[in-house]
Amino acid sequence: MPFRQLAGRVMSREAVGIGLEKRIMSLPSRVVASLKASIGDVVFGMEDGTVSIFGLVFGVAMSTNDPRAVLIAGATGAAAAAVSMMAGSYLDAESVRDARRARRNGPVDAAEAAAQVDTVAAALTRGGMAGADVAQVAEALKRAPRATLGLRSELDEADDGASPTSHAFWMFVSDLFAGFTPVLPFAFLPMDQARIVSLVLTTALLVALGVGRGIVGKRSIVRATAETLTIAASAAAAGVLVGRLLS
Repeated sequence: MPFRQLAGRVMSREAVGIGLEKRIMSLPSRVVASLKASIGDVVFGMEDGTVSIFGLVFGVAMSTNDPRAVLIAGATGAAAAAVSMMAGSYLDAESVRDARRARRNGPVDAAEAAAQVDTVAAALTRGGMAGADVAQVAEALKRAPRATLGLRSELDEADDGASPTSHAFWMFVSDLFAGFTPVLPFAFLPMDQARIVSLVLTTALLVALGVGRGIVGKRSIVRATAETLTIAASAAAAGVLVGRLLS
């Protein structure tokens, strides 16, 4: 085999190995980026899973002394809710993406383009750009309405940064994890102990969720936590009330 051909094959294999190594090394960073872009789905999924299944579990737990009945009802509800929320998140993200593409590639709406010019100009002004420079940018955008709409679509997609599949995945994981939190104690403990442990675990998760909402939203942690606990308590009360009425 000629030396040049042999060297070319060796270099090609080395290039493939380096490329594979880079992809493996970048996998954790891609996962973290996907999680950050889908943080809204994580918060929503955890809140929905915790609150809805917490209400279901305590409604059943206060109406029966059979932990298996609570476990079956809670696990079934948690799994069904997670799949449903995953599908809803995927369809929502896909619809938003399709709407952005249609707006970017479809007929130009002059009124919408003009409104977007005003929005961009206002954002640049708030960012500290000089008035004369803002005026020049606005004039340039007015002369190219399609570019204005395309810019807005690009900015929206840059703010998201996650595919519909990523949104659906994180929604499923967070909803399933949160939904099974109040359920699992009934799989391992007697009924009286399971009720207490489930309540403690769920409360701890809700407090952590409230703190996370406050940090992510840069709002009062106390208020965010109180809102989360109040919603969960209302769901539990509704579940217990319906369970008592039906039993």
